[in-house]
Order: sequence, then structure tokens, then C-alpha cells
Amino acid sequence: METPQTGNLRIVDSRTEKEYEVPILGNHIQAKDLAAITVPNDAGDDGVPQRLTVLDNGFENTACMESEITHIDGYRGTIEYRGIPIEDLFRDNDFEDVLHLLLWSKLPTPSEKKAVRSDISAAQNPPKSVINAISAFPRDSETYPMIIAGLSAFVAADKVATAVRHQHKPMFHNDLEKADKAILRTIGYYSTTIALVHCHKRNIPFTKPTSGGTLVGNLLLMMGMVDAATRSGPDPEIEACLSKLWILYADHEMTNSTAGMLHASSTLTDPTSAIMAGIICGFGPLHGGAIDLAYSSLKMIKDPSYVPGFIEAVKAKKFRLYGYGHRIYKTRDPRLGLIEQLIEQHRDKVGSDPLLKVALAIDKIASQDEYFVKRKLKANADLLGCFLYSALGFEQDMITAIICLSRVAGGLAHWRETLVKPIKLWRPLQIYSGPKSAAPRPKESLSSAETSIKEKNDAVEVHHVSGADPAAKSAGKRHKLPFKLRMYLWAKACLPV
Repeated sequence: METPQTGNLRIVDSRTEKEYEVPILGNHIQAKDLAAITVPNDAGDDGVPQRLTVLDNGFENTACMESEITHIDGYRGTIEYRGIPIEDLFRDNDFEDVLHLLLWSKLPTPSEKKAVRSDISAAQNPPKSVINAISAFPRDSETYPMIIAGLSAFVAADKVATAVRHQHKPMFHNDLEKADKAILRTIGYYSTTIALVHCHKRNIPFTKPTSGGTLVGNLLLMMGMVDAATRSGPDPEIEACLSKLWILYADHEMTNSTAGMLHASSTLTDPTSAIMAGIICGFGPLHGGAIDLAYSSLKMIKDPSYVPGFIEAVKAKKFRLYGYGHRIYKTRDPRLGLIEQLIEQHRDKVGSDPLLKVALAIDKIASQDEYFVKRKLKANADLLGCFLYSALGFEQDMITAIICLSRVAGGLAHWRETLVKPIKLWRPLQIYSGPKSAAPRPKESLSSAETSIKEKNDAVEVHHVSGADPAAKSAGKRHKLPFKLRMYLWAKACLPV
């Protein structure tokens, strides 16, 4: 029986008058089912039909994966991790709980949390090559390339990661135990890289992590953000705040950076290399890098009294309002209210930030102005959360990198999810719109192609035998070439002249 989620899509192709039925399951169709819709090739009747292809520049209405991890309803303004509302997790749990939930589909026991802490902290002791790679940069360098260099050095020092490219069998597929160890090492590598970059840029010493420390706590410890009273451990106020804030950033469905990571990982590379692809996406100015541009705009405005004029300039398309608008949400981002709760808890620190006053003035006008309301442009949760980071003592150049760390667990959960599915290299199609030759090349039959290949292959072998020793020629024997060399010569002989 058909339901609102299942049924069939009936299609009549006006070009051929043929009818097709495409199955609808879970309110989606398989793109490959549309390939059954064909027309004769416009280059001539050569027996090769043209399949119908979907063009979706920017993937605005194309799903690339099925996932059980995160569900977002952008019209109702809800987010769920593994079926649990984000509001419930924010109220009752910490980031370590959510990390475990995303990766392993359940909330952890105390012993499981302890084991994860131990494995991550074991990977947070950087080898000398990683320290050297980061310290080679001038201290005023951009954070992003330093992060990539540090992670690259970690990959080079990881025997499992480097072995991935030297074996025919996939390293992690259907071996979740090995994958889980690599996941926790990757989280440890990235958190350590952030701390090393932070310390190098500020010329302060790197502090080793503790084996039983939380991910957030050890990050703060390595960065030198310690308890002001005891000077011996991570700042408890900052650790408590980030343990909640990171829940809100832990995953966000199929984002640009998550898709970038999965695209890279579909080549069967290691997870640390894959997250580098995601981080590169994350630092782009239309993704996480928009935070830096938003800060620049707020600094340019300087004072709330200048906000109305700036808004008019945005509406006139003289400026772009970074930190506003989201492709998924058509109503208020549900994370904003939870971030506002954290801001209220730290009002004494956040309230003194002059940029926050400018941002709130923009939000007040944007939430009422018809231009923004009609376009459903709402404040972005990433931007609002940045004011917490600033209030807690993080400088602007490190905020995007730290936000990416809070997202890494979600990205790796998506990677882990692919390891029990059939291996599929991501290789999108394109619609060619350039010039075409006037007449297609004649199609060569398979038998004639095989004959041509055999003739060329024989020519290679005969040519080589002509230069062999006389005893081999007198015996009428062909000189035996190594297999790889024969394949190379065969392939070269097959190339068109």
C-alpha cells in the first residue's frame, strides 16, 4: 500500500512519448533509476543512447548518502542526534557523551568514557617531526596552513596511515576495531596540532596532556589555559562551557566539510588525511571561514549606532552580511537559544565585548526588517558561539580551528558509517556544454580492436626477440619479459599514433 513516503513517480518523456515508473522510497528516488530514461544520441544513430542526467549545481536538492546519525528539520527548527533531541543532550549530557553517541550509537558508561579518554590522550604526545613542521612557520603565519602541516606530519609518523597506500586490501572496511583506534588517534592528533599552533604563534610552552583528562580539558591544558587559582590543571569554567557548547557543533548532517571529508575518504585513504580535506573546506570563506569575515565586518561597524546604515548597504548589495543565512534552516536555528543560555551564564564576560553589542543590534534589525524576513535570513549559530570563545579568552585566529575540532567527531562518525557499506568511489558526473566535433568517430568493432591489439602486442615481442641472443633465435624461442614490463609495453603499443 502506498503512503506519503512511498509509491511511484510516473514520468512521460515528451521527446519520445515513453512512460516510466520510478520507485519512491522514504520520499526519495534513486538517481540511477532516471538513467533508464533515454533518447537517441543527437550525434547520430550510432546505437549509443543518451541517458537522462540530473544537474544540481551546488547539490541543493541531491542527497549523496543515507545516514542514521543526525536529522535536521529546517522548517520546524529541530536537530536530533541518533533520534535524541539536541535540547535533551544539552541539558543532560556533556560533549564526551555525545562523541560516543555519534560514533557508536549509544551513550557511554563511565568505564567507556575513561577508555576513550585514555586512547585520545595517548595520541596527544607529538613526535619531534610534528613540532618541527609547525615551528618552521613564522609566528605570524595564518593558522590554517600550520594546521594542515602539523596533521601531515602526524600522518607521516603513523605507520597504519602510511600503510594504507601500500596494500591492495582496504585497511578499515569491515574492520571497525582498527577503524575505531584510528578515529581516536585522529582526534588526538588534531587537538594536539591546534595546541601546538596556538603555542608557537604566541611563543609559549606546550604542556603535555594528562592520561585521564577529557578532550576539552587536555586541549586547554596543552594550550596553557589553566586554572588561575591552582595553575595546575585546565580552567574549569572554560572546560564546563565548551563541554556544553561543543554538543551544539558536534555534527550538522551533510555539511560541505563533511561531504569533502567523505569524498576524500571514498578513495580509501586514512581518516586523518580525510579530515584534512574537511578542515580545508571548513576554513573556506563561505563555510567556517565566514566567522573571520563576520568579525571583520563587526570591527568595521565599530558601534551599534552605525548598524542601520550598514544594513541599508547590505540591502543595496554593497556589502555581504556574513554570519547570516543558512541553506537548511527556514526558521530559527534551534542551537541559538541554547547558545544564548550559555551567554547568559557568562554575561559578565560576554557583555563587555563591544562586538557582541554590534552583533545584537544587527540581529534586532534583521529579525524585523522585511528584506531579511522575506528571505528567511536568520543569525548563524557559529557566529553567536564565537562571542563565547572570545569572552573565555580565545583569540580570533584560533576560533575556527577549535570549532572544527568540535565537529571532527561527527565527521568521523559519518566515515565510520561508510565502512560497513559497499565501497564506492565518489566520482560525480558533469554536463558538457562546450563545442563538439561535427561528425563522431566511427565506432570500431570489438573483434577489430582485439585484432589490432594482438598485432601491436606481437610487434612488441617480435621487435624484442630480434635483439635477443643468437641461441634464443636459433631455438625459435621468444625471450620472456617480466610481467610488469610486458604490460607496460603492451599498453604503450595500444596507444594511438
